[in-house]
Amino acid sequence: MSDSRHFTVLVINPGSTSTKIAISEDEKIVASETLRHESGELAQYGTIWDQFNYRLMLCRHWSASRLRACSAVVARGGLLRPVPGGTYRVTVDMLDDARRNLQGEHASNLGSALAHELASEYNCPAFVVDPVSVNEFEPLAKYSGLPFIERKSLSHALNIHAAARRAAQEFRLRFEESSLVVAHLGSGISVAPLRGGKIIDVNDASSDGPFSSERSGGLPLQQFITLCFSGTYSEMEIRNFVRRHGGLAAYIGTNDLTEVERRIAGGDTEAGQVYEAMAYQIAKEIGAMATVLKGKVDAIVLTGGAANSTMLTSWIEDRVRFIAPVKVYAGEDEMAALAQGALRVLRGEEEAKRY
Repeated sequence: MSDSRHFTVLVINPGSTSTKIAISEDEKIVASETLRHESGELAQYGTIWDQFNYRLMLCRHWSASRLRACSAVVARGGLLRPVPGGTYRVTVDMLDDARRNLQGEHASNLGSALAHELASEYNCPAFVVDPVSVNEFEPLAKYSGLPFIERKSLSHALNIHAAARRAAQEFRLRFEESSLVVAHLGSGISVAPLRGGKIIDVNDASSDGPFSSERSGGLPLQQFITLCFSGTYSEMEIRNFVRRHGGLAAYIGTNDLTEVERRIAGGDTEAGQVYEAMAYQIAKEIGAMATVLKGKVDAIVLTGGAANSTMLTSWIEDRVRFIAPVKVYAGEDEMAALAQGALRVLRGEEEAKRY
């Protein structure tokens, strides 16, 4: 049974160079701020977890001046163990896995611990919603081609699920019965087929799929192996080629889409071709994921920060609209998506999952 009471939720979203924080009164975000962390400030900390007390102090100071009580604290989940999508209560096991950087070191790993500390001060529950490690793969999606390497599900699950819910509502579909392909377009690109609200496959945005503004995406494997063993580059340099200095940044020297479009408008044909190649690869990945759904696709959704580029989205749509209608939800409203995940539990619309 749903709950008609009103709820106040404190929302925390730690990123690599900032911590976003907001207060939600039911569905409405009534206060929000991006707490910027200067590179010089972060340089004094050796690891992500060394930053914890610094970020906690900033969040505590911000919330204390605006909030006397709240119904829940909710945060972005990190690279935890593989779990189905949903809202999870923060537990000791979750905190242990986050602190161990179970599937890699990332600022989002701080989310559960920040929520736990602040929730204890407000005497309310702490949650995370759709962590990066959401894994709803069907069995066939797990095969890589080598038995000792299994395909992992690490994606922009929070925004993918939120955009899919929005599309289902707009097309008057029950989320649990919808078939969608959602492409999150950001500094990393995740393209996922969703059946019945579950992400049943997705490329790994850190090493596979389309290239992005700064990531290489999937590479020709034989040439990449030769590069790795050439002796010219260190392991860290190779990893940076893939995650930070690939894609548009490698080809044309910038990861700023506004700058790319300015160059194109000024007649830079190389920038135009590289940018269209990025759209080409995204469209190709969408087509591949449509086969996972056997072509039964209710809609294709383009979301994330790069979806603000109408040049990019129009190129993509031109190639994929034969599959299904295309909706563009530019940007990523992760703070609202986190609040809504907590609200569904607080209202009794769904049960909090146990990690």
